[in-house]
Amino acid sequence: MTQLILIRHGETPWNRERRMQGHVDTALSDTGRAQAAALASRLAATDFSGLYSSDLARARDTAHAIAELTGHAIVAERRLRERAFGIFEGLTYHEIADRYPEAFARFEARDPDYVVPGGESARAFWARCLGCLGEIGERHAGAAVVVVTHGLVLDAIYRAAHGLPHDQPRPVPLVNASINVFAYSAGTWQMESWGDVGHLDEALVTRYEGRSR
Repeated sequence: MTQLILIRHGETPWNRERRMQGHVDTALSDTGRAQAAALASRLAATDFSGLYSSDLARARDTAHAIAELTGHAIVAERRLRERAFGIFEGLTYHEIADRYPEAFARFEARDPDYVVPGGESARAFWARCLGCLGEIGERHAGAAVVVVTHGLVLDAIYRAAHGLPHDQPRPVPLVNASINVFAYSAGTWQMESWGDVGHLDEALVTRYEGRSR
């Protein structure tokens, strides 16, 4: 089995403001940079065979902190990006509901095949990110690998491991700079741990209950 150590990027200002990020290339906040440094210090003692990251800056800069302490080169992978949210990107949930009430209602109905205008459906997103993670799992069979990515990528793998359908809420939060460990073998995912922030001081722990993507 391959052990995938999945990490949500550090906090961004848009996380704090509850703005939909999607493919917008937002940067880490001061808190996010401190989270990344603490995360890197913890992973410096971990033996792993590769370091992958979404190509968006908030994930890539989190991975860079890890690379500096571990000596691993970062493999940037576009397929590890957050789900694309099209016309919703850059807006808060209240702004989305006010400006695009019909599209927002369809989005909130949790239809996995609904495509936000200019974005992608949940089903297409799952195929993209889980396919990429599966390839990484096969490439590093029997080893551990670190992957720095985004909240809904973690949501997707959580659902895959637990058989949780899209129309049911996820019972656990998405936490910036958290460590989430999954085992992979022959297309099957098993969760080993979720939301580990033991490396962060309490003041650095940020939880958004899945509402800042």
